[in-house]
Amino acid sequence: MQTSIMIYDSKSHQKVDLPCSGEKGDEVKIYACGPTVYNHIHIGNARTFLTFDVIRKWLSYCGYKVTFVQNITDVDDKIINRSIEEGKTPAEIAKIYTKHFIDAMDKFGIDPPDIRPKATEEISSMINLIKKLIDSGHAYVVDGDVYFEVRTDAEYGKLSGRNIDDLQSGARVEVDSRKRDPLDFALWKAAKLGEPSWDSPWGQGRPGWHIECSAMSEKYLGLPIDIHGGGSDLIFPHHENELAQSECGFGCQFAKAWVHSGMLNINEEKMSKSLGNFLLLKDVLESCDPVALRLLMLQTHYRSPLDFSDSRLDEAKSSLDRVKSALSNLKWAVDNFDELDKVNQDSVALNESAHKLEDEDAKNLIAACDAFNIAFIENMNNDFNTAGALGELFSFINICNQMLEKTKVQSLQTITAIIYAQNKIVELLASLGIVIELGSSDDDLPGELLDIAKSLGVYEGDNLADACECILKARANARVNKDWDLSDKIRDELQTLGLIIEDTAQGARVKLA
Repeated sequence: MQTSIMIYDSKSHQKVDLPCSGEKGDEVKIYACGPTVYNHIHIGNARTFLTFDVIRKWLSYCGYKVTFVQNITDVDDKIINRSIEEGKTPAEIAKIYTKHFIDAMDKFGIDPPDIRPKATEEISSMINLIKKLIDSGHAYVVDGDVYFEVRTDAEYGKLSGRNIDDLQSGARVEVDSRKRDPLDFALWKAAKLGEPSWDSPWGQGRPGWHIECSAMSEKYLGLPIDIHGGGSDLIFPHHENELAQSECGFGCQFAKAWVHSGMLNINEEKMSKSLGNFLLLKDVLESCDPVALRLLMLQTHYRSPLDFSDSRLDEAKSSLDRVKSALSNLKWAVDNFDELDKVNQDSVALNESAHKLEDEDAKNLIAACDAFNIAFIENMNNDFNTAGALGELFSFINICNQMLEKTKVQSLQTITAIIYAQNKIVELLASLGIVIELGSSDDDLPGELLDIAKSLGVYEGDNLADACECILKARANARVNKDWDLSDKIRDELQTLGLIIEDTAQGARVKLA
């Protein structure tokens, strides 16, 4: 199911056709900058990693063969400084926080990349690229350090839109009198006492930060890669420098398109340690459902600023509950249909039979579901607009709930339409990494229901579904006989378990409050 997809290219500042590779044009090569492993990642980092996880998942859903590379920066000034603070070696610090990062990504439901290279394992590739830059006159050596000479690249600044003559030294670039120009940046750093280092043609040293992604992109994906990106804070200087050194060193286009996610604010303020609002992903995940956090982030377009707050997280939890409740309602209607075994639930057969229905309610639900499917796909194909896609989801959920409220499921046609609708909701949510299992509609009911049924003298077995049915019959009989005390007793005992009785067009049901 390959479809036409438009993405916003940060370099051209416009939407472009999805760049592809391969003989059939069905392959997409993506490189996204990974973490520098000196600390736990914060939720702003998590938003960027989520953005690329969703892009990857959606492209795969649409039938593209995606190769996704994300690096680990495991040698860097920040890692060295952290090692001094904690009294460990830089390698030990990198190993500890690499594990923390992978664990956090797993808990957040983000799939591992196809390739996860580490900077310390790719030194030779970086050295080879630096040699090319020196040989082509784009880099020079000073006392064992190697610098990229920015002014040898006539197109420097084309990603960030900055004019090289307007850039000022001191704020974003390190002032070093040995440089030919203050804007020149380090490709290789000469070894310092106690720091990790490797052999090179220029002496012992270690790579600069920018060079690793250029070398890894070319090694694992070949050039040009289709999509390169990260957080918008990386556009300058990191990605600008990557672009310059890659195209000057390899002599070809580096990336066909650039994708950058927007920043994350806390309570409408920039997240920073100085403001005391610096939130680590691991801490947030300890107190909330990872799926709710994912839903919160996806309700804002990935390029727009995202405001995180406790109130917005509560709203996301409520939204997730709405989704789960709707699916539970649909599932309950299916589970309680006496002739369910007559429905062929094979996806192909179900699709065919669903579009031959004649019952008015069933036809209306199928038509609404198809419209929802089209609108969801259109939003996602328009620069991965998850906010718009989720808006379509909630509109369709309202339609499903309204149908169940007014229509008693009595026909194979209606139940076929309901199964078709619930499957489509689950399928499209999964394309965003929001996985909701459709277990039995009784799965969430507590075992203490058996005790209530036994105390009422209506059931002695151990099947929760049967116990629920007996309790509901006892309540119905009590109401017919105007035995309000018994009816209230049943209601109150269920409430002690966090349960309520809901009267629907399909009949009464016991569910979580």
